[in-house]
Formats: sequence, structure tokens, C-alpha cells
Amino acid sequence: MKRVLLAIALLAAPLLAQQSQEPNERIQKLVTVKYADPAAIRYLLANFGVDIQVEPRMRVIALSGPRSKVTTAEDAIKQLDVPAAAQKDIELTVYFVAASDQSNPTPGGKPIPPDLQSTVSTLKTTFPFKTYEILDTLSLRARSGVGAQSTGQLSGGRLTNFSVNSASLEADGSMIRLDHLHAGLRIPHSQGQGKGDAYMDTGISTDIVDVKEGQKLVVGRSSLDGPEKAMFLILIAKVMN
Repeated sequence: MKRVLLAIALLAAPLLAQQSQEPNERIQKLVTVKYADPAAIRYLLANFGVDIQVEPRMRVIALSGPRSKVTTAEDAIKQLDVPAAAQKDIELTVYFVAASDQSNPTPGGKPIPPDLQSTVSTLKTTFPFKTYEILDTLSLRARSGVGAQSTGQLSGGRLTNFSVNSASLEADGSMIRLDHLHAGLRIPHSQGQGKGDAYMDTGISTDIVDVKEGQKLVVGRSSLDGPEKAMFLILIAKVMN
């Protein structure tokens, strides 16, 4: 008889354990968040059918509700709570290129470097100016998703500047997107004896520029001291690991 009772008790034990873990049984659970924003997770779990409380200083999320739904919410938190992908730096190099119909070189201008010769040759087929020279070269490094700016000073009081509101790498890594790009050149000119200098501003601005990594892209053209001269902006973007 004792053996029969013992066997019944052993058979009943798993059934009792199963009953204690019914899917609709209400439970409470604390989940610690290491990497993600607890408040953002709370917003994403709003439709999971569980009560959610967040303690941001301790980075803890309290879940309350049916066991099955609490388990589902906990699994979702684990999927979301992962380290963010390391942001990459994007190096931008811009060339301010002056073109002119005049034979005399631009003051302070430099010869076109060998790595830009093919790009300038392509420009000449559309804009057949007599001379092409480098006015200035600016380099800057921007963190992916963040903006950056750089300035330069040339002879004769001329100033160059280049800025982007943000530089970001596309998801597939094939393109670099630059938002609100601006490249400017400030040129002083005399207003006459005793009147001091005034400044002429010229430049190129565009809302969005998409460029392949390493591509030499002609961003645009602006006037420079009249119709017989022009300024071109050539851009190279590289992802730095």
C-alpha cells in the first residue's frame, strides 16, 4: 500500500509543477537593462499586454502580467538590450578648384594634383576654361551621424570654409550621405581710398549629397569674379575603420 501511495505521489508531482506554471498565471519579474534606454524599451513594449514600470537610475524594468506575456516581453528586452554598433569616422577632403578664361594664374593658385587630373579633364569637356588651379584643400573627419566643419585662410585675406550638418554611412555601406553641405569662399576687395575692404561671398550649398566611398565627386559650381571665372568643388569621402 505504501508503494502505491508513493507512486501516486511521484506521478502527481510533475502535474502540480505544471499547474504552478500555467500561462495565465500572473507573475512579476525584474529585468536589468545594460545597454538600451529603459524608457525607449517601455515604449516599444506598450502593446505586449503586460504592466511595465521603469527605474532609469537603476536601469531596471519591472514586468507584471500573465506568465506567457511576461516571458515574451522578457525575451524582447533581451533582443533589444545589445551593444550599439561602433560608429565609424568619415574623412572628407574637399578641393576648391578655380577655373578661368584668362591665361594669368589665380593669385595663390596651385597646380592640379595628379590624382585629380582625370576629374578635371572631364570638367574641361563641359566647361572649357583655359586654366584650372587648386585654390585650397580642406580635410575634416566627422563621426557617422554627426556634423563637422573646417576653415582655411589663403593669401590676400581670402577665407574658405566647409561644413556638413551630418555625415552618415548607408546601411549597406555602399554610399555616404552628407546632409546640408556648404562650401564657401570669402574674397576681400577694396571699396576705394579710405573706405577699407568689403567682402564678396561665393560658394556652393546643397541639402543632400550621396557619394560612393573614394569617388571623386564634383559637387557643384559657383561664380568667381565674373562670368570668365568659376569655382568648382570636388569632394572625396572615405570611411575610416
